[in-house]
Amino acid sequence: MQTKHLAVCAAIALSVCAPVQAQTQPVEIQWWHSMSAALGEWVNDLAKQYNASQTKYKVVPTYKGTYDESMTGAIAAFRAGNAPHILQVFEVGTATMMASKGAIVPAAKVLNDGGFKFEPTQYVSAVAGYYTAPNGQMLSYPLNSSTTIFYYNKDAFKKAGLDADKPPKTWPEVFAAASKLKASGHSCPFTTSWISWTQLESFSLWHNTLFATKNNGFDGNDAQLQINTPLHVRHFENLAKASKEGSFVYKGRGNVPDASFPSGECAMITGSSGLYARVAKEAKFAYGISTLPYYSDVQGAPQNTAIGGASLWVMSGKKSEEYKGVADFLNFLNDTKVQAASHQRTGYLPVTMGAYQLTEASGFYTKNPGTDVAVTQMIKKATEKSRGIRLGNFVQIRSIIDEETEQIWSGKKSPKEALDTAVTRGNEQLARFARAIKKALPST
Repeated sequence: MQTKHLAVCAAIALSVCAPVQAQTQPVEIQWWHSMSAALGEWVNDLAKQYNASQTKYKVVPTYKGTYDESMTGAIAAFRAGNAPHILQVFEVGTATMMASKGAIVPAAKVLNDGGFKFEPTQYVSAVAGYYTAPNGQMLSYPLNSSTTIFYYNKDAFKKAGLDADKPPKTWPEVFAAASKLKASGHSCPFTTSWISWTQLESFSLWHNTLFATKNNGFDGNDAQLQINTPLHVRHFENLAKASKEGSFVYKGRGNVPDASFPSGECAMITGSSGLYARVAKEAKFAYGISTLPYYSDVQGAPQNTAIGGASLWVMSGKKSEEYKGVADFLNFLNDTKVQAASHQRTGYLPVTMGAYQLTEASGFYTKNPGTDVAVTQMIKKATEKSRGIRLGNFVQIRSIIDEETEQIWSGKKSPKEALDTAVTRGNEQLARFARAIKKALPST
């Protein structure tokens, strides 16, 4: 009887304990991203650090290809009912995500619902403003905000007889340095990644000049491109001349050219501040970081550069407990120490002023000259013309700009012809987006 009694007790204990054990499993939060190489390691480490800090939730980061690929994949997944909880979307996808109201839950709402106090004023204004709706609600969390900066190879500068401690600040100085680098035997004096972002988008804001009407799309969906002004044409004529002489070398679209700088192949590059992580890890030469070049005869220049990188969007249709986990993770990312460490490791902007101040107080900028360039370029008060660019179908517009400017480097079109065509084709995309938005809005 005693044996039978013990067996019954054991059975009861198992039946009681089984569901309790199941409940102790952490709630999984799926996070799709587009970070590879050194930045991929950073994202994985963030997830590991968060998961180790508590046991209730588990963030699972998954690389889903380039920004274009991950966004396309997420849209398909949402339609199929299996979208991730968190999706990293690059800045040019912001207007599209804002228009997809049924697909997303505002990040500010998720944080507030999760019991975390959301203070918009703690964020760097240029960063927060880009991802904020007209009603003041932050729609996505700015994980990796970057801007365009200038990198140069100090060793190559010395070999060419250039002052390695005096980087070119204006475009005429860049082209002059490129000519000297070419004469010294350098096969790739200057290149750029993300040509639309660096040479048209940031270029426009840096010169306090509109990229598009309606204050770059912030004031309405019926914006039109303005990238064929005399200033824009002049700049691309200079790039075309440098390309013909071999002092500017086009290395491809998107971030493909990035590898050419840390490898030592190209001596100068305009690219993302987020490239710093790779440069710091891979470059076997002395390098310098400086501000984006400008034309000194343009009134109002330099102003501030354009935001880049990406933000985290929370997808709809998830369970309440899962949203609590998302909120907890976003709150973790928002920690000043976590923010500062990410900024120092990657070159991305500190999203909060607290992270910037902590980094400055630590002496990081003094020990790593130039790492504050991206911050100082962005914390300057923006104008209506320079606060950012928010356009629909921006991904397609960038592809059009790539296609048309490639016609310049191949000698098939003049800079004016290429930019005029880019405006015409880009405006067709903007009009298509405006029609789609109007059709989606409820009638009043």
